[in-house]
Parts: sequence; structure tokens; C-alpha cells
Amino acid sequence: MHRHRFLALLLWSSIPFANSLPAADWPQWRGPDESGISAEHLPAKPDFTQTLWQKKVGIGFSSVAVAEGRVFTLGHDGAKSAGRETIWCFHAETGVELWRHTYPAPLLDRFYEGGPGATPTVRGGKVFTYSKHGRLHCHEAATGKLVWQRDMLAEAGLEAPPEWGFACSPYFLNDDTLLIEAGPTFALDPATGRVRWKSQPFTPAYGTPKTFTVGGRKLLAVMKTEGLAVLDAGNGATVATVDWKTSFDTTATTPIILGSKIFISTGYDRGCALLELAGDQLKKIYEHKAMCNHMNNSVLIDGHLYGFDGTAHRGRPTEFVCLEFATGKEKWRVPPGVGLGCGSVMASADGMLLILSERGELLAAPADPREFKPTARHQVLGGRCWTVPVLANGRIYCRNARGDLVCVKVR
Repeated sequence: MHRHRFLALLLWSSIPFANSLPAADWPQWRGPDESGISAEHLPAKPDFTQTLWQKKVGIGFSSVAVAEGRVFTLGHDGAKSAGRETIWCFHAETGVELWRHTYPAPLLDRFYEGGPGATPTVRGGKVFTYSKHGRLHCHEAATGKLVWQRDMLAEAGLEAPPEWGFACSPYFLNDDTLLIEAGPTFALDPATGRVRWKSQPFTPAYGTPKTFTVGGRKLLAVMKTEGLAVLDAGNGATVATVDWKTSFDTTATTPIILGSKIFISTGYDRGCALLELAGDQLKKIYEHKAMCNHMNNSVLIDGHLYGFDGTAHRGRPTEFVCLEFATGKEKWRVPPGVGLGCGSVMASADGMLLILSERGELLAAPADPREFKPTARHQVLGGRCWTVPVLANGRIYCRNARGDLVCVKVR
């Protein structure tokens, strides 16, 4: 009898583990595999009503990096000429501040709130951050001790930051090569900050590079102000370029790559295009204006792109859209009445879209090319929300422009 009772108890106790969802860190911009898709699952009808903690981190649009129980982000105190930026480190579960590092940084707030836009990157026990004015910092992730810093504005030979400030997130080519955008693309030694190579000069843009491999050759795709550049990842040499300019000289997204095909999208009525790299040529498959990603990337799931089309220039609000990746065919478009505004999107491993609306409503919906049908929605923030949410270890981190950072438990 005791043996049967023991076996029943053992079986019962194993059920939560069998049904538990995998947890995963989010150590960099676009997540662990740079796709905007978490390694975690979401319930079919998640509950977003429980906020675990909330912090004030200052003005800005930096998303969060989550690694080894810590959350990292950046913010600005709002002062103009005598302003300061801060790198924050919090305990991921409790929100307790673990350390901070503050440094002088005038506020760049042309036409919007301003503040830092780059997301921290965590690698090898270090956290790497990039300020609006080009200050690249390396800290010990656990203690906040400054390991090194480098002035990328000076390194690039620029007299001033680009119009909207630097916004590229630090990006790892591999464990021993750190990439950063400052006009040229720079490859650095992450242990010392020493420059290993730099690409030819381009006009600084605001997006983060993406690595890919074609024919055994490792390459980088990065949106410059002049257009898309494909670089050799070994030495920064230019392999191919294609013109892609906007009316405001602004590109702020990361290319989405599938094999040798590269999807790019920008706002200001420029639209999107799918290109294919063949040798040293970029061949256009399609181009149109059904998806104008202004500040936030789309996500690619099962051959379909889900993202925000910044269509305000055409006399109507920004809309959430689904496109077929291979053809560019529009599958559906969410009407403005749903209230998403100029929001942001990521996804879970089981194909659930996680959307933060411009006004701070958190939504979940299956990634379905037939329809958009949310299964959960809850107001988690106020103010302007342009920063993509992050799902990591069963918690969702969201922030607004004025610097309210909230941690929501997934139930």
C-alpha cells in the first residue's frame, strides 16, 4: 500500500515538470537567435494582469536584455545640456536594483522624447551598452565594474552624432568579435575594445547588423543611410550594396534573412523589399509599400511576416499587417479601431505574437496568416510605447518613452 501511494505521489509530482514551459534568457536585441522570437512558449490564453514590479529608468526607447537573473536597460534623466544617461541592472524576478552607472549625455529629443535607443548585450559575463552619443561601455554584468569604454564618435572621425543619435545595439559576430555601427561598421575585441577592422565609411544609420552565411561565406547585412550593405564578416569589405533612401535619411531596422534572401523595410513611405544575394549582386524579388517598418522590426514565422506598417503618411493610422515572405502578398491588415497604433511585436516559440500597443496595451494572438484574433489583452502601461516587449523566463518586460519599466508575470 505504501509503495503504491509512493508511486502515485511520484507520478503526481512529475506532472508540473512535464507540463512546464521552457525558460530562456534574452541576452541581446532580437533575442537569443536574433529573430525576435523567444525560445519560450505562451499559453493559448495568457493572463497579463499580474505586475511583479515597476521601476523608473528615465527617458528612452532602449529595450531590455535579460541574462542570468538580471535585467539591463538604459535611460536619460531628461535634462537638456547637462543631462545624464544611466545603465541599469535589476534583479529579474524582484526588480531590486543591483547596480547602475551614470555618465554625462545631453538629451537628443528632436521631434520626440529622446533618450537612448540601443539595447544592451550580455555575453561572457559582461554587458555592453551604446549611448546616444557613441559611448560604448563594457561592464562586468554581476558587479557593474567598468572594464573598458570607447568613444565611437571619435573613432569614426565624426564631429557630431547623427541627427537622431546612435541607436545600433552592440552585436556579436562570434564569442570574440563585437560589432558596432558608427558610420563604418567596426569589429572590436570584446575583452579590450581594441578595433580589429572597420568597413568603408557610410553615413551613420540606426539599425543593428545581422549575420548570415551564403555558399560557406559568412556575411553581414546592415541598413546604412545610403541603403542595404552586405559586408564580409571576416574583414568588413563591401560585398554588395543596393540604394534604399528615405525622405528623412532614416533607416532603423535590422534585415530579416532566410537563406540568401534579405527582407528590408523602412518608414517614411519607403516600404519594403525582398532581395536575393547572388555572388556580389543583390537582385530584387519584389518591392512595394504594404509594410513600412518605421522603428520596430517585423517577425518571420512559417513563411509570413507580421509587423507594423507606418501608413500615417497616407492619411491613415499605422496598421498591423501580415505579408507572405516569398511573394510580398498582403494576407490581412488590422483596422485602426483595434487600437494598436505604432506598436511593436515579438513572438513566442509556439507561434504566439506578443504585441505592445503604442498606448501600453499588451496583447497575445496566434500568428495565423488567415486572420488576426487576439486571445488576451491587458493595459500594462500608459504614455507612448514604441519599445518592443521581451518575454524571458516566464516574465514580460515592457517600457514606455518616459521610462516606466514593468515586469508582468505570464499566467
